Amino acid sequence: MIKGNAQSLRRRIVTAYLYFALAICTFFGLVASFAVHGVEDLLVDEHLHSIAEWASPRYSSGQPVEMPSGLAFYHGGAIPEELRSLPLGVGRVNFEDSTVHVLVGEDYVGRYVVIDKASEFKSIERVIYVAITIGLLGFVAFSFFLGTFIARGFVDPIGRLAESVKSQKSSSLPLLDNEDELGVLARAFDAHTAELKQFLARERFFTGDVSHELRTPLTIIIGAAELLIEQTEDRPALNAAAKRILHAAKDATECVSTLLLLARKPDSLERPETSVADVIHAEVERCRQLVRDKPVDLHYEEEDDFIVCARQELLTSAIGNLVRNACQYTEEGSVIVRTRGRTVSVEDTGPGIPDVIRARLTNHANGTPLVGSAGSGLGLALVVRICEHLGATLEIADQPDHGSIFRIHFPPQLTST
Repeated sequence: MIKGNAQSLRRRIVTAYLYFALAICTFFGLVASFAVHGVEDLLVDEHLHSIAEWASPRYSSGQPVEMPSGLAFYHGGAIPEELRSLPLGVGRVNFEDSTVHVLVGEDYVGRYVVIDKASEFKSIERVIYVAITIGLLGFVAFSFFLGTFIARGFVDPIGRLAESVKSQKSSSLPLLDNEDELGVLARAFDAHTAELKQFLARERFFTGDVSHELRTPLTIIIGAAELLIEQTEDRPALNAAAKRILHAAKDATECVSTLLLLARKPDSLERPETSVADVIHAEVERCRQLVRDKPVDLHYEEEDDFIVCARQELLTSAIGNLVRNACQYTEEGSVIVRTRGRTVSVEDTGPGIPDVIRARLTNHANGTPLVGSAGSGLGLALVVRICEHLGATLEIADQPDHGSIFRIHFPPQLTST
């Protein structure tokens, strides 16, 4: 992509030079054309007048008037019929199937006509035009090579800088020592990249530390809840509360485990082969209790099972959060999970996703300030983070009537059949 952009920028610079050269050539070509025609007419006029000044006195005195090839002098009745009605002066006419220069004049004997059939200025004009054409073509070629040279000098450093920023293979960017605008840009990129790396490192460490700190109290809560469940079997109200505490603690533990995985770099995690269908079956059965008391049909329509090279915990968290979120917000209708190709979709007939939440989940700009999860829940935020971590794509759409459709598109390099 970087190379394509660099080539496009270079091509635009060269094209600009060529357009400039063509505009200059067109202007000077028109000026040269008018100048050549003007000079030609002036020289031909003087040439014809000089011939008339030599031939007219000789003819009047009865001396022979012999003209070189291409020139003709007619006087009085010898003037051809088609030239007798021409006005006095110099002009161009068609004579004997060719365009000739004609001078019509009068002396004390009568009217005369001087014809230049093969003016030497024609050959001079051709030579001039050939020279001008060669010069203009040379100028265009020179402009092309000059534009290419200048474009390479401008674009190549920008291309190296862009490639280094994109690939991030080296610890430092090129052009950092330059004193020109490219050096300023490179230093700004380098400083901004360093700030982002520090921020990401702090976020990763913070997430990991918080998750580690939460695991111990959550483990204590789970143990205490299990103990309460055993000791309150004869007291239904306390037993139900203890089960809710146990269920919530286990959900929090799974969330903490997911955060710990997300805090690590993607290339540092193992990527075992995991069946998507097995994960969906388990999560659908797990979420049935959420729709047990509601007129909601929860089922899995398995069309294509495929394997994803990723940790099962991440897939379970991503798919499970989508199914659980759909079951919680759907009061009637259906929640359908489908697999087709390399895509997992969760369709519900719930109230849909508000625009402000959709904008937040898809990272689109929105003028409404958001506080906390803004009602989107940590589950959907985790789904977004997991998709980014795995290189998958989360798509959010609306049902034709009402409800939402969530689709996770897994890339080909992450899946197999």
